[in-house]
Amino acid sequence: MNLTKYSREFRYNIKLAYPVILGMLGHTLIGVVDNIMVGRLGSTELAAVSLGNTMIFIAMSIGIGFSTAITPIVGEADAEKNDDKIRSAFHHGLFLCSILGILLFALVFFAKPILYQLKQPAEVIELAVPYVDWVALSLIPVVVYQGYKQFADGMSHTKYSMYAIIMANVVHVFFNYIFIYGFWIVPKMGIIGAALGTIISRVMMVVFLHIILKRNQRFRRYFSGFSFSGIKKEILSKIVNIGMPSAMQMLFEVSLFTASVWLCGNIGKTSQAANQIALSLATVTFMFAMGFSVAAMIRVSNSKGLNDYKMLLTVARSIFLITVIIEIVFAFLFVMLHNYLPFLFLDMSDPAQAITNQEVVSIAAKLLLVAAVFQISDGIQVVVLGALRGLQDVKIPMYITFVAYWIIGFPISFVLGKYTDLDAVGVWIGLLAGLTFAALFLYIRFEKLTRKLVLTNI
Repeated sequence: MNLTKYSREFRYNIKLAYPVILGMLGHTLIGVVDNIMVGRLGSTELAAVSLGNTMIFIAMSIGIGFSTAITPIVGEADAEKNDDKIRSAFHHGLFLCSILGILLFALVFFAKPILYQLKQPAEVIELAVPYVDWVALSLIPVVVYQGYKQFADGMSHTKYSMYAIIMANVVHVFFNYIFIYGFWIVPKMGIIGAALGTIISRVMMVVFLHIILKRNQRFRRYFSGFSFSGIKKEILSKIVNIGMPSAMQMLFEVSLFTASVWLCGNIGKTSQAANQIALSLATVTFMFAMGFSVAAMIRVSNSKGLNDYKMLLTVARSIFLITVIIEIVFAFLFVMLHNYLPFLFLDMSDPAQAITNQEVVSIAAKLLLVAAVFQISDGIQVVVLGALRGLQDVKIPMYITFVAYWIIGFPISFVLGKYTDLDAVGVWIGLLAGLTFAALFLYIRFEKLTRKLVLTNI
């Protein structure tokens, strides 16, 4: 393998990926900040936010996955220099994202009774239900934001969504502090305050991104000409045909990790809190792979628009390589710091919580060792998915991810977590198995597909 051929693409890959990484980290930090600030209230409150967010994350995964359909269509049209196609994809995509955001809010709001069927601790459910009532509203601005973001990403301008996320995090911390702990005339609201802080920050995130994109000279022309009469069924169908399998891919993975929350909740409150800590940290490192996944989607769709399949293969492999390198570094850090990182999430000075919190730390430290191992598998599967989305190949990957996560991963998590002494560690071994299977077979799919494209376009 000629590594120089791939490594010389690193600079541009990083240029595309780093704003996405920072933006995704910022998006994730909204949840992490909630966990840290709520964790100061106690492990029961932390477990309640974890449980409530499982429903939000499942719905959000559908919205984010669906919106990724906009990027490859816009990226291909950008390479073709087809302004009409770009404008059409943007308008139709944003229209569909707005509808989907409202539907997802309604779905979560009316699905709350499911929480009572999950056999979670009663005190956790009592706090989680009103939290979900409020935070579900934030799904609407999140999915609308994704419509704007994926459009800008497709145009190879990934920094604007980063700016919006940075702004949102500043706003989020400010309002979280006021609403969670109380300030001046504002009463202490606990986890309801965390939900209100999330809603406000995400609404402002959408408004900010809309303004900075519309004021940009290059993007301004794509904001004109929208009308409901201009919405065409064939364009909607194209986006839906790419978006729904992409949404299912993300749903299968997110719901597997969500199931880990439920399984750990069945084991006990401390296991559920430990799972949330480890999951929060693993999610932060996963955002780096997500950034390179977007870079893969952009560059592959550009090469597809130019019919340059040899270059497509080169840029995709270069992104795979740099992702593996980065994830190995994160795996090493998790191993070195697994006994220290959990302390960031708990108030160890509270004598009333001392014994419980120490047990949470002990379990979380073990989970981080498993998370260290699946860093590489998780990174590979998501960047290969990005490359396949760039090719607008989404149906076969949807089947692969379903088998990986729910035919292989979940049964292993269920059996090892429920019927062995491994408990929460067993649940995470199942996650590792599912991610590894997905990484292997998605890569095989990509190699098979691109080999065929190169041979037929010689």
